[in-house]
Amino acid sequence: MDKKWQAKHIEEAVMHVLMVLAALVVVGVVLSIVWTVFSHGIEALSWEMVSRVPGKDWNTEDDGGFLNAILGSLWVVLPAAVAGACISIPVVFYMTMYKRRSDKLSYIARLAYDILYGIPSIVYGAFAFMVMVWVGIRASTLGGILVTTLLIIPIMVRSGDEIAKTVPDEMVDAAYSLGATKWETLKVLLRQVLPGMVTAFLLAIGKAIGDAAAVMFTAGFSDRMAGSLSDPTATLPLAIFNWITMPDPFPDRAYAAALVLTVIVLLLSLGSRRITRRLTRHNR
Repeated sequence: MDKKWQAKHIEEAVMHVLMVLAALVVVGVVLSIVWTVFSHGIEALSWEMVSRVPGKDWNTEDDGGFLNAILGSLWVVLPAAVAGACISIPVVFYMTMYKRRSDKLSYIARLAYDILYGIPSIVYGAFAFMVMVWVGIRASTLGGILVTTLLIIPIMVRSGDEIAKTVPDEMVDAAYSLGATKWETLKVLLRQVLPGMVTAFLLAIGKAIGDAAAVMFTAGFSDRMAGSLSDPTATLPLAIFNWITMPDPFPDRAYAAALVLTVIVLLLSLGSRRITRRLTRHNR
């Protein structure tokens, strides 16, 4: 009995140590990435870089800033996030409520979105570029918005579906037993999943705004501000990719742009947690 007790607790202690080490490795990797970006980027970053567009000699010397890339990223991602949410949220509630979890159509839809979720973003970009060539659309802000929307939808659907699964079936059945319609039940369900859906929405924005592969083929690149949806636009990830491969002083500019992008993603992550805590507290 004592040997079994000792073996059981030794096994538990070993697993506890392994879990702590795994957590420390993850935290260490995140901190090392953030420290590398901040230590290199803070030296090169200046107010001129984030407040001015590139000058006429930006491609031969450090002239002007990259305000066009910052605003270009927001111009591509924010409309795509809104469009993706308008498509994803009804899909999640349709699979969860109207077809329930055991329905064959829901199973096929989840399988399809699992596949879409795992497809690399560069494949989305290549597919969107092929479609754009077929219909005669050149690389533009509109193309970047469309491909980013395609990238966001699987993220939000799969995240939202997992969040909706946490709502007990008994809650839905209880609403129906009290005579509630599907629309009234939907409002009850929405109140329960809203904190998680907001988190999924903000995290999807964070992933999309940092993706360079998808917009590489579709949004193009420009040293000017896009005047319309048909104009190409610069984005921060693509600017970083271009500058990091160029001679000095452009790698320093790349680290400065990477610092701005990292701060945006960190703010979105921290904001999603704060909003989730507030909404969860109000739901109690």
